[in-house]
Amino acid sequence: MLKTLILGGLLIGAAAPALAQSADACPALLDQRFNRLQDEAPQHLCKYAGQVVLVVNTASYCGFTSQYEGLEKLFAKYQPRGLVVLGFPSNDFGGQEPGDSKQIADFCFNTYGVKFPMFSKSSVTGKDANPLHAELAKLTGASPKWNFHKYLIDRSGKVVANYGSRVTPNDKRLVSDIEKALAQKM
Repeated sequence: MLKTLILGGLLIGAAAPALAQSADACPALLDQRFNRLQDEAPQHLCKYAGQVVLVVNTASYCGFTSQYEGLEKLFAKYQPRGLVVLGFPSNDFGGQEPGDSKQIADFCFNTYGVKFPMFSKSSVTGKDANPLHAELAKLTGASPKWNFHKYLIDRSGKVVANYGSRVTPNDKRLVSDIEKALAQKM
């Protein structure tokens, strides 16, 4: 039985060191909150700390939209080994994501069976870029030029690569980079 004592708002006992370690384990890049696409519930990206993360800006009406299928296959194949794909719908390029959260969520699930985490529509480039994409652009020197730009983040929270829109989810270089990142221990 776990014994703890709450004293003046502080948690004291066996659970306290574990809580302190988990707070320290979140890389600064992931220490952000975004609303989940399907229900607008706030999600802390720290929940993905220790995983390999593929961040993708998406759009429902783009020539690259069929990449959803490949992204879902990547997620299904590598999730057991620690990969998570995070989708960020954006209307930044050609107005190709005009819908609201419910419309986007329905489209993604009903058309492509998307089960990987998706977040509410936001800007991914320029002065209005969401904080994650602003930091990714700063760290890599590359902001998305179009929909389906990808950033690969290793288990320690370091950006290891970024890929333009034409790099498909089954691209040999992308898959190789994912496998290398999954093989590395923290």
